[in-house]
Amino acid sequence: MIENSKLTVIGAGAVGSSVAYAALIRGSARHVALYDINAEKTEAEVLDLAHGTLFTRGGDIIGGSDIAVAEGSHVVVITAGAKQKPGQTRIELAATNAKIVRSLMRQTLEVAPDAVFVIVTNPCDVLTMLAHEGSGLPAERVFSSGTVLDSSRLRWEIARRTNVASTSVHAQIVGEHGDTEFPLWSAVRINAVPILDWTGEDGTPMFTREQLDQIAVDVRDAAYKVIQGKGATNYAIGLSSARIVEAILGDENAVLNVSTVLSDFHGIDGVALSVPSIVNSSGAHPIYETPFDEQEIAKLRESAAALEKVAADLRD
Repeated sequence: MIENSKLTVIGAGAVGSSVAYAALIRGSARHVALYDINAEKTEAEVLDLAHGTLFTRGGDIIGGSDIAVAEGSHVVVITAGAKQKPGQTRIELAATNAKIVRSLMRQTLEVAPDAVFVIVTNPCDVLTMLAHEGSGLPAERVFSSGTVLDSSRLRWEIARRTNVASTSVHAQIVGEHGDTEFPLWSAVRINAVPILDWTGEDGTPMFTREQLDQIAVDVRDAAYKVIQGKGATNYAIGLSSARIVEAILGDENAVLNVSTVLSDFHGIDGVALSVPSIVNSSGAHPIYETPFDEQEIAKLRESAAALEKVAADLRD
């Protein structure tokens, strides 16, 4: 476990502020820093959070518009990025955010050379690939929040339908954090019971293949529903990011579906995809023994191909 641990959150928008808030409440790090180029906004967020530290678990918070606030950080969570403008394509937005993330990493490495970087800015998988390439860091030290939140959404949805605790549902979303993500249905269990074998009170199976397909769509599109109603998703990603931070700072060896640049993972190379990974103080380490059935392998490769194309377009 890292003593006197420090987390820096880059970006004081809705997501970054929620990450800092969740980390303070959960006691994820001893020290939390918030950085953003908007000095006035950052100062206001830091003051608001600091005023509540009497009721948190002992952490403190600082912040500002000087990257020096990140000095000595053990973990850096990047949430900063441009918002999509009217008429702007997703590729154009990705290109802008790629430049922002690369610049932020260069600056931060100067004051926190030993940090582990967790990228939350979207498209997080592609940005992880480009950030990794530009940083020269080993793959395990530059990864994204990936489908940790998506997997939580899946577990919540199954738990809601079966009336069991979500902690008793073992399910995960893999692949891209986005349109080509999918559940690893072959491994989904409620306690030890395969999902298709789970029965209702009348003894008949609760789920059909068609119902599982619809659940996958609902989980994939859940963020769109939240964004339509309130403009952004922030609380859940704040909590899930804080959980990732805890796994790093606590050297937990926790298995989380973060997105790292893979090397010969079922034949996939050089692409950042979310797969079950061991997360500890040195970063994220994909579990290469994770089993996939034939359909799931095909979907994982489709996800990889989609991300490779986006990354290639951004490199041109």
